Amino acid sequence: MRLTFDDLIAVMAKLRGADGCPWDREQTHASLAPYLLEESHEVLEAISRGDPSALCGELGDVLLQVVFHAQMAQETGTFDITAVTDRLVRKLIDRHPHVFGDVRLGTAREVKAHWDELKRREAPERATFAGIPPSLPALARAQKILERAIPDEPRRRDVKKAVAAVRQRLEPTLTMATHQGREPLAGQAAIGELLFAVAALAEAAGVDAEAALRAQCERVIAATQSGTPRSHD
Repeated sequence: MRLTFDDLIAVMAKLRGADGCPWDREQTHASLAPYLLEESHEVLEAISRGDPSALCGELGDVLLQVVFHAQMAQETGTFDITAVTDRLVRKLIDRHPHVFGDVRLGTAREVKAHWDELKRREAPERATFAGIPPSLPALARAQKILERAIPDEPRRRDVKKAVAAVRQRLEPTLTMATHQGREPLAGQAAIGELLFAVAALAEAAGVDAEAALRAQCERVIAATQSGTPRSHD
């Protein structure tokens, strides 16, 4: 007989109880934060290895972090795991009107655009870059910022100019980004080679590449929010 999600919740409550584990009882949301990040990276590693068994185990470790935080919140009377799942299920239903409602969306791109529009309607006062954690690795954060910053055509043109030289460098291993002609693995290798070369350049110049990209992310955010043009130099 397989154990269930309810069993997990019961075990977590026992571990946090008076007769439970001293280590588990002394944890806080803040003390557990590094473990959530670590376990998430281990999930990514399992995915990159294409290892289903490892992925199953690592997803369990991430789920443990969710249940652990929910148990601590329940003890303080703020929320519990039922509130977490209730909010999640409602969000999934609300954000998928093409599945649970009468909206017609035919492609993944249309679904993504509609999802983003629903988020804007839910919180129209939400800042452009809200929800992009500063703790993200700089490269991942830069991509998120670009995704938010370039919907308007002028900025899209700016970005195209900025990457023109890069695209030229990547030819012929990277084809134009169309659904029919893409070569993802070749493109990934070329991008990886280019990023490694940038890291090598930073090392030679005595520059912290991570810090440099983080600083550029902040400049892009500031320029976007102020409406002033930004330099790609």
